[in-house]
Amino acid sequence: MKQKEGSFCFKTAMGKHAKSVDSQVLARVHRKGDGWVFTPSDFLDLGSRRAVGLALMRHTKAGTIRKLARGLYDLPRQDSRVGLVAASTEEIANALKGRDSVRLQLSGGHAANQLGISDQVPMRTVFLTDGPSRKVQLGRRQIVLKQTTPRQMATAGRISGTVIQALRWLGRQNVDSRVVAALRRNLSEADKKQLLKDLRYAPAWVAEVMREVGQRSEA
Repeated sequence: MKQKEGSFCFKTAMGKHAKSVDSQVLARVHRKGDGWVFTPSDFLDLGSRRAVGLALMRHTKAGTIRKLARGLYDLPRQDSRVGLVAASTEEIANALKGRDSVRLQLSGGHAANQLGISDQVPMRTVFLTDGPSRKVQLGRRQIVLKQTTPRQMATAGRISGTVIQALRWLGRQNVDSRVVAALRRNLSEADKKQLLKDLRYAPAWVAEVMREVGQRSEA
């Protein structure tokens, strides 16, 4: 009889704990707000990995949160015209960066588009990383993390890193006065000064373009 009572008390305590983890997970999600992309790692201070995983599974089934890919979720934004809005690439990257404790640097066409020097919006977004290479499939979109050299990651997280990768993607033959003018127009004075500080990390021809973009900051 004592064993049964003890077992009942244990199960009751476990049930209360599970509800507590559920409610704490949900409370944190709502505090972060619509559009937040997260992984189970963002909740491990609230309970065991299993308890957090079960909580996320229950909230996903309830339609409270959305599962984007394995181990990747968001609190979707609602738009009155289009309904659920797709999670932003930047938010997804931030979630992956935090989970894996790695640095990421946007590259390719997305880097150029972000800077306003290309109208293309590729379905495949490539981030350079100092962590392992991997791919995340999100419907028709794909996010690729590509492991690279320490030199390539030297400017990760700075505007100069994005400019270097965007110019490399465009190619020397496609960088003309219009590209330089667009960068001058779209970058702040602080951004231009950062370009001049990071010239040594860029290939020679890219460094020349960066110097031309940032030269007004020297005046």
